[in-house]
Amino acid sequence: MSSGARRDRERLVVIGGDAAGMSAASQARRMKDPEELEIVAFERGHFSSYSACGIPYWVGGAVSDPEQLIARSPDEHRARGIDLRMRTEVTELDVDGGRVRARDLESGEESWTSYDKLVIATGATPVRPPLPGIELPGVHGVQTLDDGQALIDSLERAGGRRAVVVGAGYIGVEMAEALINHGFEVTVVNRGEEPMSTLDADMGRKVRTAMEGLGITMANGTDVTAVLAGEDGRARAVRAGDREFPADVVVLGIGVRPETTLARAAGLPLGVSGGLLTDLGMRVRGHRNIWAGGDCVEVLNLVSGQQQHVALGTHANKHGQVIGANAGGGYATFPGVVGTAVSKVCDLEIARTGLREKDALRAGMRFHAVTIESTSRAGYYPGASPMTVKMLAEVRTGKLLGVQIVGREGAAKRVDVAAVALTAGMTVEQMTALDLGYAPPFSPVWDPVLVAARKAAAAVRAHHV
Repeated sequence: MSSGARRDRERLVVIGGDAAGMSAASQARRMKDPEELEIVAFERGHFSSYSACGIPYWVGGAVSDPEQLIARSPDEHRARGIDLRMRTEVTELDVDGGRVRARDLESGEESWTSYDKLVIATGATPVRPPLPGIELPGVHGVQTLDDGQALIDSLERAGGRRAVVVGAGYIGVEMAEALINHGFEVTVVNRGEEPMSTLDADMGRKVRTAMEGLGITMANGTDVTAVLAGEDGRARAVRAGDREFPADVVVLGIGVRPETTLARAAGLPLGVSGGLLTDLGMRVRGHRNIWAGGDCVEVLNLVSGQQQHVALGTHANKHGQVIGANAGGGYATFPGVVGTAVSKVCDLEIARTGLREKDALRAGMRFHAVTIESTSRAGYYPGASPMTVKMLAEVRTGKLLGVQIVGREGAAKRVDVAAVALTAGMTVEQMTALDLGYAPPFSPVWDPVLVAARKAAAAVRAHHV
């Protein structure tokens, strides 16, 4: 069966029915009506347009129903003139022939669909190191709603209440808290010196203290070497070094990698992390009518000037908007990112933007790093809580390079001020004059970010004396 017959209208094919793919499809539909542009989208899972970032909160019980994580259902997309085909996996991409082969996962039927324009939004896949036992039942990666449901099912039928999380990045930390909330005893095995390798170790240490305060057992500086099976054939323990950690459920929080199997087989250009390389319009480099976005691409870091893989729904939705505008005949660009991210452990808020110390060193930059302690509100106002801000500034110019914040309520979103300053290319001296909002319930007279900027600016001036 083939759907490659001659057509009177253009066809846009979208591979992937989540944030980037369906944002692109929806924006393209706004640009052109169905008489001008046919849109066919393929999604291999059971859900479309959902928030993968919300999965830990669903697992932990803060979100009661996965439907709450769905922004737009397949039927809603279809009602807007998008032919969204669920449970259909694209298995081959024929770039020269301008067509894709897809398999219906329910019936097994395969067919080719031709395209005039193509969007690749295949997302990312959880990292599964090639370790003995990594594919055992009871070992879960968490990237899609289907993954989340499988984990919840596994938690419900687990014979005990012990969980091991492998990795202590954003996914690992959030899943550890979710499992605690689900009533499990949790051990986190982490190869790094401290959790949250997206922070410098001195800031990550504060996260470890908070995790241990929740009752989470931290095993830092150790590599997992195997997942061990019990008599029932399911995971029963994780081996790390010379230690074994009992586990009724194992969750992989090592991170994700771009899912570019199709793109690689088709010979499309990939970067060092394996993500697709695109231009400012999100076109795949060297291909005029192929776009890519979301977790399967690499993006430009505006601070370091280097390409990197950043798997965040915020970027995926922006990519989709840009792709849809361009595929629909308009013009839009995605300039890059500064690397902003926030998370939490219980009531501890964690934020970063820009470069860590090792990022700056890797980029060949000389910098001053300063750290300050402040409070979320005026010290005399009820509810004021401590906050630590770390800031990096370039030695010669004083240009802001990065900010990390760890604190309680009101800490994390302060990083947005730094993200704007980074995007604007501001110096720390310029930041000290920012006219930020002030009232005792919201901030000290000198906002913590500005206190850090003052200290960084002083370090820069002292260097030039």
